[in-house]
Amino acid sequence: MQHLKDWVSPSHPNAVEQGNGGMMAGGEVESMDFDGGEEIAKVLLDGSGPNSSTDELLLSGVRVLELGQAIAGPFCGQLLGHFGSDIIKIEPPSGGDPLRVWRELDVDGTSPWFRSLGRKSVAIDLRKDEGRKLAAKSDVVVENFKPGTLEKWGLGPPELPLLNPSLIFTRSGFRSINGFVDPDTNSLPGPPVRPNISLGDSVAGLHAAFRTVLALLSRQKKASQGKTSGQTVDFSVLNLMEGIIPEYDRKGKVRGPSGSSVTGIVPTNAYPCLPSPSTPSSPTYIIIGANADILYARLMRAVGREDLIGPLYAQNHHRVARQAEREEAISSWTSVRPAEEVLAVLEKAGVPVSRVVGVKEIMENEQVKARGAVEDVWVGKEDSGWNVKMPGVFARLEGSEVKTRWAGPDLGEHTDDVLINELGLDANELARLRRDGIIG
Repeated sequence: MQHLKDWVSPSHPNAVEQGNGGMMAGGEVESMDFDGGEEIAKVLLDGSGPNSSTDELLLSGVRVLELGQAIAGPFCGQLLGHFGSDIIKIEPPSGGDPLRVWRELDVDGTSPWFRSLGRKSVAIDLRKDEGRKLAAKSDVVVENFKPGTLEKWGLGPPELPLLNPSLIFTRSGFRSINGFVDPDTNSLPGPPVRPNISLGDSVAGLHAAFRTVLALLSRQKKASQGKTSGQTVDFSVLNLMEGIIPEYDRKGKVRGPSGSSVTGIVPTNAYPCLPSPSTPSSPTYIIIGANADILYARLMRAVGREDLIGPLYAQNHHRVARQAEREEAISSWTSVRPAEEVLAVLEKAGVPVSRVVGVKEIMENEQVKARGAVEDVWVGKEDSGWNVKMPGVFARLEGSEVKTRWAGPDLGEHTDDVLINELGLDANELARLRRDGIIG
């Protein structure tokens, strides 16, 4: 496989290591639909970053300027950084990415969640010339601002390619419209149900990282043909909607909230079991996914309901028509048994089943430990700091040691390093920019 150092633009001096980046400026942050981009960057041309070398990683030498804040953009940057990209996170000098103070705060007043993203931070007003120059010297720009924000600043796809024709411009934000349930459908009443994580933003970041790699491959292919060409990477998470659009087009069906089940696929749901001794006041749930015809028959035999096997229940559309009957049969069986018994019976029967667990059970799980799926990352200086447990890096590729190489930085921690090494500024120029409030 060709090494992705070949993907670096001609204006990009071979570099470096991973880092973080800053954002825009002067305390003024444009609002975004959902959560924005966050930091992620790199840039010590002397290669002195923390932890291991990135030379063997597939995206080594690819420089990414991460703009925006919060989740979608930063998660895209995190994924690219895990595989060797040099990430520069841009943050407003006045306070940084809001994610720094979201949810639980550590002893230093910073969110452990933010630390888990790992990269360099540059606190700079992106709308000034120095910020524009950083964008022009990058291979990839990742942003997730409200649509039109960067265009308003003169930093959108029409402008930046004039400074760097081979630039990959990735837009990882997305918009969401909350609708109301159609009263004529059979969907459950009440507001939409969502998981207690920012799934849409993380999926947007995942899409953005994948499409950025495709754009780099496209640029490499065009370069072999003597062409110089970057591109804007835009996308939608609409492709996750499965059959919702064609179902509406052809059948007029409007899919609404479904609780813990999946509309039109039976049986797939969360079912209650007897409370666990450790949490006697809370129900314990298991997930059963027995929607294939043969799996459904196995499930009904396992729960002692052979009467629900036969021509009336043979295929999925038959079972959908009698979903309430099926759900009651399964729930009445699981709800009088401990989860351990339910798991043992269904696993023996060959029915897909899993227990719903919390973070404590995940952290203590033997398989999670054996796979190294949770890693310790040091926060702070060598002589004073602490470890934070973070999700490990996946996928793991043969010959590449992928891991979180450092924790998220303090605001503006790498501003001087980046501006000196990337833009050639000296101490007097840095002092002037600080006096003018352009950098932090």
